[in-house]
Amino acid sequence: MTTIFPFRLEQALSKLYAAFSDGSLHPGCCTACAVGTICDNKDMWKHMTDAHGSIVLNYVGKVNEAFGKRFYGYLPSELLQIEAVFLRACGYELPISRRSMKPTNPQGDEVMFNGMRAVIHYLCELDGVQDVMDIQEQFFPATAVKKALSDV
Repeated sequence: MTTIFPFRLEQALSKLYAAFSDGSLHPGCCTACAVGTICDNKDMWKHMTDAHGSIVLNYVGKVNEAFGKRFYGYLPSELLQIEAVFLRACGYELPISRRSMKPTNPQGDEVMFNGMRAVIHYLCELDGVQDVMDIQEQFFPATAVKKALSDV
């Protein structure tokens, strides 16, 4: 079964997977975090808020949002929410400050996987698509008839 994804989702998933695979995904760097990766390793998105990890748009973010400006298919508010989901799943206390709780190994495999997993779930939710990492659905589709062992 082939699923057609919205273009922005397909692009984001490809970029995140590539960054995770080559080890360049990093929650502490605005060009290598989830949103930085989605935005082709550019930091323009960080100017939409005043604090890393905050979901509150500043003036620049509000103006871009009001005009319906999209960056790599996402509104400024969606980008901030994506980043917040990523950072929270990586173990950060938001918004990030000097006193915020941070993971001891921010680039550890488990930390990165948890962050990427949470972002992928959120991106699928944003586009109204079934979570691509929900492997249970691959084995037990909702439409499948479940057979008892005695039927086999």
